[in-house]
Amino acid sequence: MGAVAERSGRQRAGTEELGDVRERRREQRGWYFYDWANSVFSTSVLTVFLGPYLTEVTKAAADADGYVHPLGIPVRAGSFFPYAVSASVLLSVLVMPLAAAFADRTGRKKPLLGVSAYLGAAATAGMYFLDGDRYLLGGVLLVVANVSFAVSVVLYHAFLPQISTPGERDAVSSRGWAFGYAAGALVLVANLALFLGHDALGVTESVAVRICLASAGLWWAVFTVVPLLRLRERPVPQHTAVRVSLGQGFGQLADTFRELRRYPLTLLFLLAYLLYNDGIQTVITQASVYGSEGLGLDQTTLIGAILLVQVLAVAGALLLGRLAARHGAKRTILGSLVAWTVTVGAGYFLPREEPVWFYALAVGIGLVLGGSQALSRSLFSHLVPAGKEAEYFALYEISDRGTSWLGPLVFGLAYQLTGDYRYAILSLVVFFALGFVLLARVPVRRAAAAVGNLPPGRI
Repeated sequence: MGAVAERSGRQRAGTEELGDVRERRREQRGWYFYDWANSVFSTSVLTVFLGPYLTEVTKAAADADGYVHPLGIPVRAGSFFPYAVSASVLLSVLVMPLAAAFADRTGRKKPLLGVSAYLGAAATAGMYFLDGDRYLLGGVLLVVANVSFAVSVVLYHAFLPQISTPGERDAVSSRGWAFGYAAGALVLVANLALFLGHDALGVTESVAVRICLASAGLWWAVFTVVPLLRLRERPVPQHTAVRVSLGQGFGQLADTFRELRRYPLTLLFLLAYLLYNDGIQTVITQASVYGSEGLGLDQTTLIGAILLVQVLAVAGALLLGRLAARHGAKRTILGSLVAWTVTVGAGYFLPREEPVWFYALAVGIGLVLGGSQALSRSLFSHLVPAGKEAEYFALYEISDRGTSWLGPLVFGLAYQLTGDYRYAILSLVVFFALGFVLLARVPVRRAAAAVGNLPPGRI
């Protein structure tokens, strides 16, 4: 009983630290701008431009057999980019918990957010110099940028419980996602205009791509100023305000995993999120493959579909945020998973070389994409012990990034066994169905109370 009372006291104290409504709204508006700042890295850099361009640079450096030799290891040129992405994901899984433990123990989330954001932005801007055969430079910059992005997002998520009351979190999280998708769409339109019109502007295609990559880093750097000016640190309890060494960071990570076993309902939510979010991420990364290889669609159609998803994700995030205010976050997420299942299942029946139906699929994805992710973030914030937000959101991100190979593996195996991309896309339904079943079994109000939090009226 004493431990519960102590946690409830921390929760009440944290609520009091939220300050008056005006100050809280000011912080929230500043917080939204980090989604606005960093989303262009995911959209323009990782999703559209860097993969094809870095592959071409790597091919220029390859030997007669098509191999490059980083650190003396023979690597086929076409495999270098995915290997670099995998290395960045693995490294981020190791670094995120250490940064989170340091942030929670020292109460210095904002300086760490600034360091990781500007390191990532600098690495992204440095991609302007990625020309000729400088594939190793590209690999290093990709790893640094992606790891920095992951760390900054963990710290950014950890501010959510501190800048919003329990009843506000669904709406605040949804607005953040909407800001991010709006920025991604805006910058991608400008980048595509530059890329497609490079001849008229008197620049080569290579220079146009490098400008697009560097502009994402510049955008990230400029708009990160807003959250750094508006967010404020909260004091940590005296007994936890200590210096954290590397060894202590790993020790704290082990402690967090051990403590998580005391909160089986929070763990059950993470397992549900692991499954359905892996389905979401696989749809995002493999939809273009399905469109080009399975449906015979051209690159213009695929780019148009990406833009359509970005634009509709803004409206979808805000719409699902409103639904959550009326029906609760859990029910709204469950509804979105039904929509995901129907949308992905419908993808099996799309006719070949008919762009209008692929655009219809993009509409369905866009309307549920931002909202399901935003509400998952806000719902998880209720299931986190007060004072350990960064550590638990590091686990949240690990369940995202650390298992992002599962969906592509199932997708690839389904195609290998059947030789038909329709079965590959249909195989992803299992992630949404299993995620639905597990999430439905989480009594979220009881889960919030178990970690010492006071849940809102609707959750």
